[in-house]
Amino acid sequence: MIKIYHNSRCRKSREGLAIVESSGKDFEIINYLEKTPTKKELHKILGYLSLSPIQLVRKNETIWKEKFKGKILSGEEIIEAMVKHPKLIERPIVIKGDKAVIGRPTETIIELLKQ
Repeated sequence: MIKIYHNSRCRKSREGLAIVESSGKDFEIINYLEKTPTKKELHKILGYLSLSPIQLVRKNETIWKEKFKGKILSGEEIIEAMVKHPKLIERPIVIKGDKAVIGRPTETIIELLKQ
C-alpha cells in the first residue's frame, strides 16, 4: 500500500495527495503533524529515501532557524528534533514498498507510482 506523509496546509503536499488520489491505487494518508513519526519510523523513511537526516529537514522553518541553525548536530539529534518539531520534516513524503520520494517536485511522485 502507498503511504503519503501529508500536511493539508501545504500546497505542495496537497498537490502530491492529488497525484496519489488520481493514481487509483490504494493509499493511506498520514497527517504527520498529528501522528508524528517515531525515531524508528524516521530511520526507516530515511532508508527508503536514501537520505541523511539533515536532507529531510525544512531549513527555512522558523523553528530550525531559531533553535538549530549553525549548530553541529548528529544525525540522531536531527531525528530527535524532527520528532519533537514535526514541522521540520520535508513534505510530502510518498512511500511505495521499500522506496520513497519527497514530492518536490511533484513529478517525483508520478515516477514512483509508475514503478
